[in-house]
Formats: sequence, structure tokens, C-alpha cells
Amino acid sequence: MPAKQRRVRFPRVTLRGGMFLAAGAGLLLLALLTNQRDLLFIAGVLLAIPVAALGYVSIHPVRLRVTRMLRPPVVPAGGEVVVGLGVRNLSPRPLAGLHLRDTVRGRDAGDAGLTVPAGTPLPALDRYEGGPDTGADSVRFEYRFSLPRRGLYATGPVLIGRSDPFGLASGEWAVGEPHDLAVTPRVTALAGRGLTGTLNDGDVPERLRHLNHNADPLIAREYRPGDPLRRVNWPATARLGAIMVRQEEEQSNPGARLVLDTALRGRRGRPTVVGADTGAGADSGTDLGGPRLEQAFEVAVELAASVGVHLLAAGYRLDLVALGPSLSTPSLSSPSSGSSGRLASPGQANATPGRPGGRGGLRGDPPTVFLPPGGVALLLEGLAGVKPADPPDPAETGEDEAEQTYTFGGPAVKPGPPASVEPGTPESGTAAKLSTLVVPGGLLPTFAVLVAVDDRDLAELADLVSQSRPAVAFVLPTVRTDAVRRLREAGWRCIPVHQTPDIPRAWEDFIGARRPLNDAV
Repeated sequence: MPAKQRRVRFPRVTLRGGMFLAAGAGLLLLALLTNQRDLLFIAGVLLAIPVAALGYVSIHPVRLRVTRMLRPPVVPAGGEVVVGLGVRNLSPRPLAGLHLRDTVRGRDAGDAGLTVPAGTPLPALDRYEGGPDTGADSVRFEYRFSLPRRGLYATGPVLIGRSDPFGLASGEWAVGEPHDLAVTPRVTALAGRGLTGTLNDGDVPERLRHLNHNADPLIAREYRPGDPLRRVNWPATARLGAIMVRQEEEQSNPGARLVLDTALRGRRGRPTVVGADTGAGADSGTDLGGPRLEQAFEVAVELAASVGVHLLAAGYRLDLVALGPSLSTPSLSSPSSGSSGRLASPGQANATPGRPGGRGGLRGDPPTVFLPPGGVALLLEGLAGVKPADPPDPAETGEDEAEQTYTFGGPAVKPGPPASVEPGTPESGTAAKLSTLVVPGGLLPTFAVLVAVDDRDLAELADLVSQSRPAVAFVLPTVRTDAVRRLREAGWRCIPVHQTPDIPRAWEDFIGARRPLNDAV
């Protein structure tokens, strides 16, 4: 069955065909002026040949089948992708004079600026023979390319160009369908294993058990020769009628929470820069520009990917929360198809109609949960397509907040202004205290990656501290100085990150502070 193909460029004359038309038009004008019939005949021939070539290309479209293979289909930013293409002639006549070019386009941003290859002549293809595609009617080749930035891309369809035997006219057809290619953010290796480097007293298992109350640290098993008598569990022995000993059960599913700022609500204000050495803020004196904000967001995504992969590789369950709308990439929003690396997020089923991914944030959809070991690939694929949320229209935002109610692991709450009145208990003319967040997962180590937060985000992050030990905020240079101060006052430990090379140093600052795990300064 031939692959889907459509004309993307109507047949047109080539440079050679244009020269024929120009020469014919000139001779025609000269013949009319001088009344020479011989020149009139030659001019007619020169004009007719390109027109005939256009007709030949138009009424003889190509019939091809194109197969494509990407190795690998998921690649880190800057990595190399090998594209294998197979082209087969499905026409009963031989084909010659074809050339091929392939394109790579961003799923949301149009052309990615790549045309690979720029134009490759195809060898003559024999008529369709049937059977396996290894005969003279087929050709196979490969090419390589790399994409420097993360994102979701579409490779293809293949553009097949055809010209007449004299090269006077050409046309182009798109053959096949695009294939998805996910370019994931770069991952920086971090020091230590999990959070064990944050402790200096050698009691990692005990501390982790305090962070996860759903685990039973002790189990009883039958006595084995060589077991010390001091470990005999006498209550269990009396209850079961057999000698039982105590055995500590190591925590098998420690959890961690990762908060990524995708809302960037603070971009509407006047940002200040976080100091490079002390983490203290200093006024930048300039408004936040698009390129600067975009660069900071890319650093934030790479930081979130590095921390998430580090924790998943250490065996942690990872709860990912987006401050903006829920991550709407296919890897995160589509139903899981038997994958063991991700737990379905209830919030995805309750997405707000007309808003891809639903309402995220700490009071929106429940977090997306990733489990080791398959969660590493799923997390990176999800972060490949994450983008900052579009700035909301103030009028639409007010209307939505007044009419819609969202839940986050607890009673329904209505999102309010930055210093909102407690939902369900409005007080006329006064401001009540913001209701306490009820976050799934309980008390967990929490890492927030912040780009541009406003008062509303700061209020929600302040409430989250009570369910976070430790509470660590990696702040980008676009975060306001007063926001950093308020985060510290709320109990967050703020660590500045300016560029991608700062990521390992920032993590070392965290694990090398040699503070107790419940110190959230």
C-alpha cells in the first residue's frame, strides 16, 4: 500500500527552463518586429518545451513508499540521531531523476532550522517487483544529525523532488508521515547517592524511616542458628508458639518531592538577581527580558532533570509538581500503557476542559509519581516538551478563579489572590490565613526549582514547608531578592544557581552543609 503523499510544491520551471522561456519570448518579440517567420517558429519551440516539461511533471506523480527508523528515538540534547530511510518504487514504470530531502520540525515551534540532508539525488529505481524490499526497485541509506536543544520534534515527511528528463521543470511531493523524536534535557551527574550525603552521623536508615511513616522498620522472622538471643522477639514468640527474632527492614520505597516552576508568574514584576556567592539578592535594575527568562528556564529544567534522575537512580519515588499548568507533554498526560515507571496521576483525569494538562500548582492536580527504575526515562521524556505557561489574561484569570474549584489531595479549594482568604470561610473586608496544603505523600524531602515566583507562589511554598524535610529551593537569577528573603523566613534553604555548570556545585552545597536532615534553613 503506498504511503500517504501530497504535493507540497506545484511544478515550476527550473533555471534552465526559465532561460528557455526568456529566449523564446525574446525571439518572439524580434520575429514580430522584423516579420521573420523562421524566428517565429524557433520562438514557439523554445516556449513550448518548458510548458511540455511542466505537464510531464504534473501528470506523472511519484508513487513511492518510504520507511523510517530512528536510532535512538529518544536522545539527550546535543546527542546524535541516526536516521535510516528506505525508498521503494511502487510504480509499474522505472523512476529516474528523483532527489530527496528530509526535514526536522519542532512540534510547536514550526521549522527547527534543519533540513537533512539538504538534497540527495536518488539512483534510478526499477519498476515495482513485489516481494521483499531488497531488489532494484528499492534503495536504503542513512544520515546523522544532532539537535542542540531539548524539545519534541517531528522528523519527516520525506520530500521527493522530480524533474523532467531535460531538467526544465520540477515538482515536490511529501511522502510518509512524521515520526516523533524526543530530545531530553541534559543530565548532570550529582555527588553522593540519593540523600545519604546530607547526613554526617551514620544514621541514614533511621532518618529515612522518620521521613516515611508508612513503613514498618521491624519485622519478625523465625529463629535461625547463629542469631543472637538478644534479638529474640518475645511477644511474637509467645503469640506464634515458635522462637521469633527481630529483623530490621530497610526502607524500600523512600520518597522525594520535586517542584518545578513552569508558571513564571513573577515575570510580570521587576526581577532582581540572586548573589553569586552568598545567595543574597541584589537589584538588577532592568526588567526581565524574554531571552534571559528563556535561558533561566532551560537551566531550571536541566536542574530538575538532574535532581530527579539522581533520586530515582538511588531508589526514591519521585513526586513531580508543576507550579504552572500540569505538564501537558504526551509522556506525562497520556494514560500509562503498562509502564512500571510511572503511577497514573489522578489529576490528569480531572483536567480542566479546554486546558491541556489541567490546572497544576500546589493546589491544582495531584503530582505525577515516577517509580524507579523505569521512571528515569519517563521523567526525561516528560521534561523534553515542558514549556513555560503562557502569561494569563488578568480578566480571564479573575473569572476562572471565581467560577472554578480545584482539589489537591484534600478538600476542594478555590484559588485566590496572593494573600487569599481561606476557602470556604470568606471574611468581608479582612484577610484570613491561607488554608494549609494537604499534599499527597506526607512529610518528604522537597526540592523546588524556581525561576520567577510571585506572592501567590510564595504563600503556597510557605505552607509546603510543614510537609517538607528538608525544604531546599534552587533559585535562578530571575527570582526577586525579596522573594528569596521570604522563602528563607518561611523555612526554605535557598541555593543560587546561575548557569548549567553551577548545578553540581549547588548540589554539593546542599549535601555538604552537614546539617541535620530536618534543618530547613
